[in-house]
Amino acid sequence: MNRSAEILGTPIHEDAAFEIARRSRGTPRIANNLLRRTRDFAQIKGDGTITVDIAQFALNALDVDARGLDDMDKRILTTIIDKFKGGPVGISTIATACGEEGETIEEVYEPFLIQEGYIKRTSRGREATEAAYQHLGRLLPQNMRGNSGSLFDEITS
Repeated sequence: MNRSAEILGTPIHEDAAFEIARRSRGTPRIANNLLRRTRDFAQIKGDGTITVDIAQFALNALDVDARGLDDMDKRILTTIIDKFKGGPVGISTIATACGEEGETIEEVYEPFLIQEGYIKRTSRGREATEAAYQHLGRLLPQNMRGNSGSLFDEITS
């Protein structure tokens, strides 16, 4: 991050570089894009130096949350949860509902969402996980709530 900032001729504080890197999904291309956009905010809102306050302001304005999810990530998750009751749902159906190409979702967004534990791929389609519901502040459906007993406990009760 510091090297990229140096190439751009933009001074950056260490904690600001960490904040941008943390929200960039560990992807250099995304980190560089966020750095360039944050530099623009630093030039308009500050003195050109990227501080942690400027970085947080810029990233929030760009709708990149603290876990690195952007608008499309959230749109995919809310589509699965709200329109398809958490899944399972096919990738082409998600793509149509989100207004994005299926290949783009599969190649760009889905790997990160799976890696971070927000969705899972099953033979029947994509399903939102408990982590997705929690991140979006949604109530877990009854079938996902942790039950201490088993099915047989319910029958014998």
